[in-house]
Amino acid sequence: MRRRRGHEQQEGRPVTGQHVLDAQEDQAPPVGRRRRRVAKITVTVFVLATAGAVTVAALGLGGDEGDGGAAASQLPPSTAKVLRQTLRDTQSEDGVLGYGPVRTLSGRLPGTLTKVPAAGARISRGQELYAVDNQPVVLMYGPLPAYRTLRKGAEGPDVKQLEANLAALGYTGFTVDEEYSDRTAKAVEQWQEDLELKRTGTVELGRLAFAPGPVRIDSTEADTGDQAAPGQKVLAYTGTAKAVTVELDSADRQVARKGRTVGIRLPDGTRVDGTVSSVTSFRKPAEQGKDARTRLKVVISPADAKARRAVAAYDQAGVHVDFTAGERENVLTVPVASLLALAEGGYGVEVVGGSGTRYVPVHTGLFAGGRVEISGAGITEGTTVGMPK
Repeated sequence: MRRRRGHEQQEGRPVTGQHVLDAQEDQAPPVGRRRRRVAKITVTVFVLATAGAVTVAALGLGGDEGDGGAAASQLPPSTAKVLRQTLRDTQSEDGVLGYGPVRTLSGRLPGTLTKVPAAGARISRGQELYAVDNQPVVLMYGPLPAYRTLRKGAEGPDVKQLEANLAALGYTGFTVDEEYSDRTAKAVEQWQEDLELKRTGTVELGRLAFAPGPVRIDSTEADTGDQAAPGQKVLAYTGTAKAVTVELDSADRQVARKGRTVGIRLPDGTRVDGTVSSVTSFRKPAEQGKDARTRLKVVISPADAKARRAVAAYDQAGVHVDFTAGERENVLTVPVASLLALAEGGYGVEVVGGSGTRYVPVHTGLFAGGRVEISGAGITEGTTVGMPK
């Protein structure tokens, strides 16, 4: 009887015992979790239980013929070759192809909203996001949110972030550092004049909004004529580049490290490469039947020009993302179905040579894609092994 197996054997670790353990039952993911293994692996158990049949142990493992055991009385119904290859175990997850995570922007200035952008608008550094009392709230680039008024004498990384943006917009006469100097104030005055703002040399809290880069307006949370107030949601935005967003369990951080290459399978079946650009943790609220839990939000960018062209045709589309859960390079592999469970424990393969066969014990490594990494005495690339019917 053949039994199924669905887990990855640890690298280089021999399997012991007479029975094949069903690791998918021992390590099954929580109910409702959206995970699909690409490789559903089966391992066969060779059972000789009919009257007059001999056991695998009696077929020479530890017998008198030495180094492989006694020859089998007949050849197996089919055979396969030992291959040398790179073996990858992949974990497939559902994702959404769009423009990456949606972020909400809340206002900090009191007054009346006199202008809000249209959904889909794209806004770059130095441009107006929206207007309060007919004066612009301006987009700048940087990781730090605006949290205080900036004026002469201020020091800190937020000052340097402001100065870097002014320099990128073409304003000069100051040093980009963490000190808000008189020269910084003069550059701010020139910037204010260009925007038809009052020349004060001081940047009040709420006049600037910082984002990592150019933004695309996803939706608006308020309308022209609404009363603006500190903390009021004004709009939601994304980045401007296409990206895939995937949610993972926190335990899956290992497979989604920043900078790792993944596979993206598009709705039309095209597969392109992607690169993990960011991984952030968030607390997912409790749902029906589920407690609140920590999840990972993984953002994946197209890896090259070919991938960018392929995803350009899609806006909001469901895709599959293949993460590499394990990889072994330049190893010997056989079909999983060729493995035999040995009576004295562990696994072996039936090596075919000439008009007979012999049984060779092997150590197993990674299982993936219906194949398994093996090593054992006399097992080399091109060795022929027996397969079941």
